[in-house]
Amino acid sequence: MKPIIGITMGDAAGIGPEIIVKALEHEELYLSCRPLVIGDAKILERILPIVGSSLQIHAIQEPSEAVYQHGTIDVIHLDLVPADLPFGQVSAVAGDAAFQFLAKAIDLAKKQQIDSICTAPLNKEALHLGGHLYPGHTEILADLTETEDFSMMLTTPNLRVIHLTTHMGLIDAIASINPERTYTVVKLAHDTLKKAGFEKPRVAVCGINPHAGENGLFGNGEEEEKLMPGIERAQAEGINVVGPLPADTLFFRAGRGDFDIVVACYHDQGHAPVKVMGIEEGVNITVGLKGGIIRTSVDHGTAFDIAGKNIAEDKSMLAAIRSAIELAPKHK
Repeated sequence: MKPIIGITMGDAAGIGPEIIVKALEHEELYLSCRPLVIGDAKILERILPIVGSSLQIHAIQEPSEAVYQHGTIDVIHLDLVPADLPFGQVSAVAGDAAFQFLAKAIDLAKKQQIDSICTAPLNKEALHLGGHLYPGHTEILADLTETEDFSMMLTTPNLRVIHLTTHMGLIDAIASINPERTYTVVKLAHDTLKKAGFEKPRVAVCGINPHAGENGLFGNGEEEEKLMPGIERAQAEGINVVGPLPADTLFFRAGRGDFDIVVACYHDQGHAPVKVMGIEEGVNITVGLKGGIIRTSVDHGTAFDIAGKNIAEDKSMLAAIRSAIELAPKHK
């Protein structure tokens, strides 16, 4: 059976609805999965003439009602936003709806009615105005699945990066890193790639300081205190991990194929190289969720400045859907 991929619409005022419609124009997706949008059918109906699509919108309440055929977009219709919601504007209504779309997808995944979750972008300001004070998708997923040990993984065609910390200030991020967190994320990286078919994943860990501290020349021994014990613990368990290595050269080395995945210590250390090397095909993956729930996402924002104008490209959405297919449970 082809996996059912639950695609959440994200912020309805952003480019999420547009890139979903464009992605589902590709017939080959239906050869390997059963796409199921979770969002608002009215908004998708508005998008069709904007992008010149001849697809049909099929509003349903349960996954069992879907037809899963190219030419029809099956939508779990939650009816949470008005049909005339302005594109490109921050809205509390759209922020709340984006949260509810994701909550519904998580519920369906827990019930094993969908096999993976793929998310279109939400807007953090709108999310907060809607009453949901989360930094982003990853933290919502962790909270609603009661997961403590999770991490954000970013992928491009030539680079994979997983993070020790993400949405926090740099000082707080460094303070929060410890050997246990280092070990946990290294193991998550290793286990995730093993499940994806890598025989012995090659993991490399970035240093916190310039030149990975250069034997105490830079910083206050953070590499030795916060990173090395976790790395050594993973090595003792047979995990193929090295580091800490200087970040300024590590991403180049990983991009040319020396390593399968890089462990970044903080948000910008990992995000910047990924977005330089492939933002159009970047995918954001939440790793370690309880219940084995798989979540992938586009690696870009809501792009309010171009929403509803038929400008947004679907490359990242296509890549995210394909990653969701690849990582979906194979037992079915």
